Amino acid sequence: MTPILTALLCLGLSVGSRTQVQAGTLPKPTIWAEPGSVIPMETSVTLWCKGSLKAQKYVLYKDGYPETWEEQKPLEPKDKAKFPITDMTSVYAGRYHCYYESPTGWSEPSDQLELVVTGMHSKPSLSVLPSPIVPSGGNVTLQCGSWRGFNRFILMREVEGQPSWTRDSQRAPSGEFQALFPVGPVIPSLMWTFRCHGFYSNTPQVWSLPSDPLELLVSGVLGKPSLLTQQGPVVTSGQNLTLQCLSDVSYDRFALFKEGTSDLLQLHGRQTQAGFSGADFSLSPVKSSRGGQYTCYGGHNLSSQWSAPSDPLDILVTGQLSYTPSLRVHPGPTVAPGENVTLLCQSLSNVDTFLLSKDGAADASLRLRSKYRAGKYEAEFSMSPVTPAHGGTYRCYGSIKTSPYLLSYPSVPVEILVSGSFGHHGPPPTMSSPTAGGSEGPSWYLYVLIGASVAFILMLCLLILLLVRQQRRGKCRKSNDSCPAGDADPEPKDRGLQDSSRPAAVAQEETLYAAVQDSWPEDGVKLDHWATASDAPPDVTYAQLNHLTLRQKTSASSPSQSGEPPAEPSVYAALAIH
Repeated sequence: MTPILTALLCLGLSVGSRTQVQAGTLPKPTIWAEPGSVIPMETSVTLWCKGSLKAQKYVLYKDGYPETWEEQKPLEPKDKAKFPITDMTSVYAGRYHCYYESPTGWSEPSDQLELVVTGMHSKPSLSVLPSPIVPSGGNVTLQCGSWRGFNRFILMREVEGQPSWTRDSQRAPSGEFQALFPVGPVIPSLMWTFRCHGFYSNTPQVWSLPSDPLELLVSGVLGKPSLLTQQGPVVTSGQNLTLQCLSDVSYDRFALFKEGTSDLLQLHGRQTQAGFSGADFSLSPVKSSRGGQYTCYGGHNLSSQWSAPSDPLDILVTGQLSYTPSLRVHPGPTVAPGENVTLLCQSLSNVDTFLLSKDGAADASLRLRSKYRAGKYEAEFSMSPVTPAHGGTYRCYGSIKTSPYLLSYPSVPVEILVSGSFGHHGPPPTMSSPTAGGSEGPSWYLYVLIGASVAFILMLCLLILLLVRQQRRGKCRKSNDSCPAGDADPEPKDRGLQDSSRPAAVAQEETLYAAVQDSWPEDGVKLDHWATASDAPPDVTYAQLNHLTLRQKTSASSPSQSGEPPAEPSVYAALAIH
């Protein structure tokens, strides 16, 4: 038998068999796959064909194969049959349709089922332009790319029954094969999670692994949270860093976004004892890739609605540039409130921007563009006028415009002492410069100055009043006149009213003691000048007083008859007798 005849006979048999099946007029069956038509490699899948209760057998055909792929008897109640595939590979990938046969003939063919196997190639990447954070009603572009040279990419939305989109790939200037998928308008009522695959045009049902999922966040619907860090915005490579997203709204989940990337780090929310919801995002250990601007969002489960973004937080990584700038302060590190201070940061290396930070400050530091003068790059940070809040320790850094969040090594620290501030290193100061201004008003300082002045005047008035009163009291004693009740010295209780029967000598001694009391220097110390009887004028009489006796207010008898002075200390008072 010649080869030509053999080929004609085979062709005739094939066409005859197919013609007999296609000639059926019975209603077409339904074909589907469980658990789905896109199946990962090496997993199982079942194809089902459902037709009539009078069906006697079901047959399955695969495009590209002229003969029956598989034949099965119907399952009770005879209206369907199943075709199991226990180990999915590229051999089973393709387009299928089925028929059933009844006593009256064959049915029409079912609709086509496309069975896809995934995981046969490495996964592509999926990113979004400009950002995965999309305002309600906004539009974005999803980009699927790979270096494997896929001819086509397919984008799938992870929602049951949603269509997929297929695009031819284009080679980017970088050499990567890419396809762009416009998406929008994005509305909060739907979920927006996507994956993409790549494949070759000669095997359209053999796909790559799926890309990592990409979720679009519809922002601005709910209240914004706060993004904080206890380590401060300036960090060093290798240290621990945690960003904390907090909100007074009870969110179920939080997302952290870094500007310029399409990555969203999501965590389940937790409730704090203070009644806040929040999540802690660990970025430890710090690497150069951690430098950047971050925002966070809060959201609820099973919803694409997310909050407005938090205020941005800059994370700056030091030690990434090889030079160390210098920092000087003018006129000096110790200043008085109200004066002007300038911090000068300089470097011999090429610097686009200088940054000044204060130890303990929670917010971002001040940046200034550098100026080239006398062979150095420099920037001047001015504080005008200085307040106690400006006191603290400062460092400066350099950066370049291509990597603004990667800094040089820090300068030697400079401490500013504000006289009268008592070591107050309060909130970050307001600093100004020729290009970036801002000053902190001294109104509160004026209030303190006025209060101190009023207190000083009141103390001065009180001191004058006490001096005047003391002078009046002294004049009363010297003049032996009656004094006002407030100026008179209190009388001892044992002095009392003088008894008329008291000896005249005792009364005379007390009178003499009162006359000399104002000139008495100190108990137990004699007067510096003594007058003798021989030196006195003839009309002066001297009396010797026993000081201890007078102080004890005794009613002792007259002085000793022997004329000898007493053993206790005594003083002499000169009385002029007229």
